Amino acid sequence: MLQEVRDLRAEGDELEAFLQTLEAEVWQRATPFKRWTVWDVLAHLHFTDREALLALRSPEAFRESAQRMVAAMRAGTELIAYTREQLGPLDPKVLRQRWCETLRTLCDELGTRDAKARLPWYGPDMGVRMFTTARQMEVWAHGQDIYDLLGHERTDTDRIRNIAVIGVKTFGWTFANRGLEVPREVPYVRLTAPSGALWEWGDAGTQQRVEGSAVDFCHVVTQGRNVAETGLRVVGETAKRWMAIAQCFAGAAADPPQPGERTGGVTP
Repeated sequence: MLQEVRDLRAEGDELEAFLQTLEAEVWQRATPFKRWTVWDVLAHLHFTDREALLALRSPEAFRESAQRMVAAMRAGTELIAYTREQLGPLDPKVLRQRWCETLRTLCDELGTRDAKARLPWYGPDMGVRMFTTARQMEVWAHGQDIYDLLGHERTDTDRIRNIAVIGVKTFGWTFANRGLEVPREVPYVRLTAPSGALWEWGDAGTQQRVEGSAVDFCHVVTQGRNVAETGLRVVGETAKRWMAIAQCFAGAAADPPQPGERTGGVTP
């Protein structure tokens, strides 16, 4: 089984343990992410995990489902409204249980696939390894929405390396997804892991550089934080342009939050 699959399962287990500590009233509070409630955040994760399982089992059926969602959104339906419509009203405990069951099944099935097999998704098709990392990224990033709401300090582990990898690999996607020319010089990235280990990507001789905390980098590429509110050292025009719009997730181009927008919490 791929290590990335084990990491995805661990990411889900950690979030589930946190969700079990929440009081009933918290589920209807608005998070700093688009004012989605805690229920909405988990519903989004559950819906996309169901779609990921469909992509594994029947790529054609997934493509049809994705086309229906895209058509609904083009007609004016917001993503979370579409999700609510698809899932129906669920008690938070039932939603949590269904999400856990679906995610564990997804991990079981991903664990049986060839790492190089291609799977369809809302952006470009992805190999199983990257597909798995993308699911971990979603669990980690949207889980952060709930941590931010409650002002709860999170303890990260080195499994966020997978998210840093997808952040580095989507350098070109960030620009292309906005219809911008992809810069020729790819920045050198040097990050300090939660354990203190050093992770590096790219040519250390380039003048374009991003250096600092791996957690900060992951927050920026998932658009959970504005680069200005992190301790990242960003050198060079290309590196600065990248960090200002970095996006490691599929879908239409999105802008990062303003400094402090996601870190102050939102009152009910």
